[in-house]
Amino acid sequence: MADAEKLRLGVNIDHVATVRNARGGEYPDPLRAARIAEEAGADGITAHLREDRRHISDADIEGLMEVLSVPLNFEMAATEEMQKIALRHRPHAVCLVPEKREERTTEGGLEVARDENRLAHFIAPLREAGSRVSIFIAADKRQIEAANRIGAEVIELHTGAYCDAHSEGDFATRDEELKRLEEMSFFAHSLGLEVHAGHGLTYDTVSPVAAFPEVRELNIGHFLIGEAIFRGLVPAIEEMRRLMDEARA
Repeated sequence: MADAEKLRLGVNIDHVATVRNARGGEYPDPLRAARIAEEAGADGITAHLREDRRHISDADIEGLMEVLSVPLNFEMAATEEMQKIALRHRPHAVCLVPEKREERTTEGGLEVARDENRLAHFIAPLREAGSRVSIFIAADKRQIEAANRIGAEVIELHTGAYCDAHSEGDFATRDEELKRLEEMSFFAHSLGLEVHAGHGLTYDTVSPVAAFPEVRELNIGHFLIGEAIFRGLVPAIEEMRRLMDEARA
């Protein structure tokens, strides 16, 4: 069992860029959001540079690498283009995620078990460059074992099914998904993997996941950016931080 050290909060700023890109121009600035998130207590910043550049841009990544004093978690698809960008910037962490042009947001976890050989070769130069490699996967034993075999140091468990079931009022499914997340957090930790979690987490759903002692980091974005419209980014992050700390205690 992992010890109860502080649970880290990574704030995803993608959807600040979504609002900016809806109209064009430079406002609101994702870099400003990242700096504010740091001041509010974020332990890291997450940004997903998609192939279609629908929110975060190449310039955003360059700017983040220049201004951040906390680690950057660079989410990306496992493509040659993204590998080159990651090797050029050498962020603290690279998180491989599945990506489809037609999706609104990342759907499901990366299929590692069916693509082990390619992914093992893909992540090797990233690790050699000094970036920690994380794999965004479903809470599935087969995928966790595959991620471990290819040399990933971190897995990020997809919490979307749990959060969706909660919002739909399907509490039986919600509890099943939460139990699966708990069991797979423990299993991944037993293999020596660092365990992160994220996708769809809100004030109502974060505490049970934050309470898992094996989980070291939560990455939360869309909800916090949405909540910031009503209460401001700093109070939104501070409330999430409070709930996480209470659950951990």
